[in-house]
Amino acid sequence: MILYISGGARSGKSRYAQLRAKAWSENPVYVATAKIWDDEFAERVQRHQQERGPEWTSLEAEKNLAGLPLAHRVVVIDCVTLWLTNLFMDHDSHLESTLAAFKAEIDALLQIPATLIIISNEIGMGLHAETALGRQFTDLQGWANQYVAEKASEAIFMVSGLPLVLKE
Repeated sequence: MILYISGGARSGKSRYAQLRAKAWSENPVYVATAKIWDDEFAERVQRHQQERGPEWTSLEAEKNLAGLPLAHRVVVIDCVTLWLTNLFMDHDSHLESTLAAFKAEIDALLQIPATLIIISNEIGMGLHAETALGRQFTDLQGWANQYVAEKASEAIFMVSGLPLVLKE
């Protein structure tokens, strides 16, 4: 089962996902897909880690998430945007092959008996990217989000810390 949570930056996605995970499990799993690019981002990651308590099992994977020990667990995957960035770089910024790889990873995750809470950013709702590569990634993110939302049992859109139910 997938619970899909999307929204803008600082919309409350991670907090909401963690609350839902803890309501379903005493020992949820947190999968971080981030690659640490710089000191500021490392501080963000550390802040996120400190927000979670010792009941969480934390795993890090930039891709191939289905290979992680997730069976029979409640799992927060944070987030599609960073995961997709990793795939986009691996596929030399090629849209079709990146999207195909992402869809294959989602399909592989769906074969695992687990409750997956997948977080993603809605990056196409703000300013338009200045570069062709940025616009390509925005398109890719939108298509990836649509795929996850289609596969999800429930979809939530976060705005100002409030969950709006899109699908249940």
